[in-house]
Amino acid sequence: MNNLAKSLLDNETVKAIVNVQHQNIFSVLGMHNHPTVSGLIVRAFLPEAMSVEVIDSKNNKLVATLNIVDQAGLFEGKLGRRRNIFDYRLRVHYKNESVIVDDPYRYPSLLKPQDLYLFCEGTHEQTYQWMGSHEITVNNAQGTHFVLWAPDASRVSVVGDFNFWDGRRHVMRKHPGSGVWEIFLPNVTASASYKYEIADRNGEIQALKADPYTFSMQLAPGTASKVIQNSDYQWQDEQWINERDSSSNHYNGAVAIYEVHLGSWKRNAENNADNTHAPSYLTYRELAEQLVPYVVEMGFTHLQLMPVSEYPFDGSWGYQPIGLFAPTARFGSAEDFKFFVDCCHRAGIGLLLDWVPGHFPTDEHGTGKFDGTCLYEHEDVRKGFHPDWQTLIYNYGRAEVQSYLISNAIYWLDQFHIDGLRVDAVASMLYLDYSRAAGEWLPNVHGGRENLEAIELLQQVNTRSYAKHPGVMMIAEESTAWPGVSKPVDGGGLGFGFKWNMGWMNDTLNFMARDPIHRQHHHSEMTFGLVYSFSENFVLPISHDEVVHGKGSLLNKMPGDDWQKFANLRAYYGFMWTHPGKKLLFMGCEFAQRDEWNHDQSLDWHLLEQSNHKGVQTLIKDLNRTYKSIPALHELDCDGSGFEWLDSQNNKQSILIYLRKGQAGTAPALVVVNLTPTSYENFYVGVPLSGFYRECLNTDSSIYGGSNIGNGGGVNSVNEPYAGQDNLLILSVPPLATMIFQWQANE
Repeated sequence: MNNLAKSLLDNETVKAIVNVQHQNIFSVLGMHNHPTVSGLIVRAFLPEAMSVEVIDSKNNKLVATLNIVDQAGLFEGKLGRRRNIFDYRLRVHYKNESVIVDDPYRYPSLLKPQDLYLFCEGTHEQTYQWMGSHEITVNNAQGTHFVLWAPDASRVSVVGDFNFWDGRRHVMRKHPGSGVWEIFLPNVTASASYKYEIADRNGEIQALKADPYTFSMQLAPGTASKVIQNSDYQWQDEQWINERDSSSNHYNGAVAIYEVHLGSWKRNAENNADNTHAPSYLTYRELAEQLVPYVVEMGFTHLQLMPVSEYPFDGSWGYQPIGLFAPTARFGSAEDFKFFVDCCHRAGIGLLLDWVPGHFPTDEHGTGKFDGTCLYEHEDVRKGFHPDWQTLIYNYGRAEVQSYLISNAIYWLDQFHIDGLRVDAVASMLYLDYSRAAGEWLPNVHGGRENLEAIELLQQVNTRSYAKHPGVMMIAEESTAWPGVSKPVDGGGLGFGFKWNMGWMNDTLNFMARDPIHRQHHHSEMTFGLVYSFSENFVLPISHDEVVHGKGSLLNKMPGDDWQKFANLRAYYGFMWTHPGKKLLFMGCEFAQRDEWNHDQSLDWHLLEQSNHKGVQTLIKDLNRTYKSIPALHELDCDGSGFEWLDSQNNKQSILIYLRKGQAGTAPALVVVNLTPTSYENFYVGVPLSGFYRECLNTDSSIYGGSNIGNGGGVNSVNEPYAGQDNLLILSVPPLATMIFQWQANE
């Protein structure tokens, strides 16, 4: 290595550069007009380099050889009399090789002031368009633009497989007013792995961090972010999107949702040999070939996926995400996931995603203590740490975090054509004292327990999502009596389209778990839901949470011998599909899986070889068909005029009788539910309309595994008053069964 030359910089500045402590690295590295030198200088910090030459990019001619001014690898040189900045490259000679590199410090800032302003204001809804890593071309140079937010960092470097994970080599430019850092790295392209090396305000190096805005991550056990290729995916769902956004008909339409955990719905028999995805998982493209046709065959209208944002721990099922903008690599690439969504739409299936803005894990490569401070999370553990899940809680009052979360919701709707988001754990966001004892929580500015910042965030997410995509469904998993969850923001609500009816689920499953002989004493558990059914726009959820953690499968919640278990379950499904509210059923429940759900293995598809399990699957198909084909069963799901009790008081026999009604001009549906193993002949039911009541579905049919007691396809009414109604039906009522009739006027 040559003898050291004297730098134009003072010794303290040289020391700051080589110790990676300079606070404005772009002001000293790269090409500059020096104020005291006639002409240009170039300065480069290239550890381990032996010598460095400046090459004119236009003609590839040598312009100058730089002098080494510090043994750590700092080079500097004057470029003669040249005064105008020009494009150049550096020819770098190392001990065993020579390479030509494009100097990242010759590129200006690529950020727009308006983006930084909106980001810091908390109103930017598309930060993903410039945050994170983006393959771009600048002045004919292809590379990647890296951008992140770390306001309290004293230094941030991009490290990766392109620079030996050496934080000295690519120190980023800081925008002091926003705390945003950026650098354009020529020749760093798709598939490159990277992280950020961050020094806190005191200069202490933190654990390497993944990019909070990364669009892809390594497969576990790797934790690095990955640069992805710019998407050129050619969507084929334009008609679906146009019809979805023009009709916005979820409130009056049939909505039957199949909830799925992609990693355990079904698995490959053999592990993949080429290691392109996690062992035994079906890929997104294989799921498009197998899952999508199955959902169509079963008659569901929507598929809801448990979280697909990248997450490190399989056992979290995705509810502890690290990469909110990265579809998990377990099943393939982002392009593969787009293909999966596209296939759903082309098959006529809407796709909903679980979205988790309520908390995030403490993994050291994640967003916790990102720049050495509580950046994304609230610094006070009484607001920033979740005691139940041992996770961190976002600081919803911080403007940049608001932009982050709002943008993430919009990202999935914009970039992946998702048809709606089911927002996880909303109750934990709304209440400052959620799962906390007295003294363990901080009241709001008014002294109350409502998390005003979280409320504002949810309202913003919903308002902006519906404004950009009117036909999507925004659904809250909210387990309390918080008012107005599914009411418009301008009416004082949270702005969701729908809310999970957790109370209905808990009450009715408690009832169904009881021995039929005791059910008469708990009749209200099946009827109480109608007291508040129209206070919100409800989804009736039988979700993954009901068949895990020792709760047992849905089938094994039912009392009695095996025949009665299946009959109870069939009757319950009939009740659910005819009750006001949209429907959601977790995978495996559609064929009465016996064991509770295990995320580490496939569903027990072999059970379909048994007639009783096959019968339940057939019932779900027929319930979906009936639900969709009879307007009275879905058109007024969210309107009290769509439901009428005919008999809610027959607790002695545990029989429920009600009408479902549609919009004007549609025929009502009569529903009779018998929740004891006793059957009845000549059972009287009072009805308001005379005519023929066609038996559309009977869960006791032998097709489903029942005893086949029914009404021969339908019953004509008798013109006699009964039970306060003008007409009478005389029915055969099967044991543990639900019957659905549709009224037809007499000719």
